[in-house]
Amino acid sequence: MTRTQIIVFRLVLLAALAVIAHLATTPLQYPVIKHFSDKANHILAFYVLALLIDFSFPKANLGIAKVFGLLTYGIMIEVIQSFIPNRMASLLDVAADGIGVALYRVSLPFLRHVPLLRRRWHAQA
Repeated sequence: MTRTQIIVFRLVLLAALAVIAHLATTPLQYPVIKHFSDKANHILAFYVLALLIDFSFPKANLGIAKVFGLLTYGIMIEVIQSFIPNRMASLLDVAADGIGVALYRVSLPFLRHVPLLRRRWHAQA
């Protein structure tokens, strides 16, 4: 991966973290988001975050530091939600976050064969 590609992934990661934080902490209800299962939203969000953090820092595998960082972010969101009216913290949400990260990890052998994504792992070889 080129330095420019890594910077782009890092900017997209920051944007995704900001959007997810907003959606998780706003008292507003967005109809499109509310239409889907809350747990499915968590799983999808953390799958995407796992991919983005993995591509943002390609020299390191999806190891304990990346996973710990993502799950800490998920726990922080739940703590913040416990202070927001009409929101509540849920350990099941954190579990769904973990499932999203685990699904990304399990899908890595398949993702390595996707032509657009292959470069991320080619850089490590």
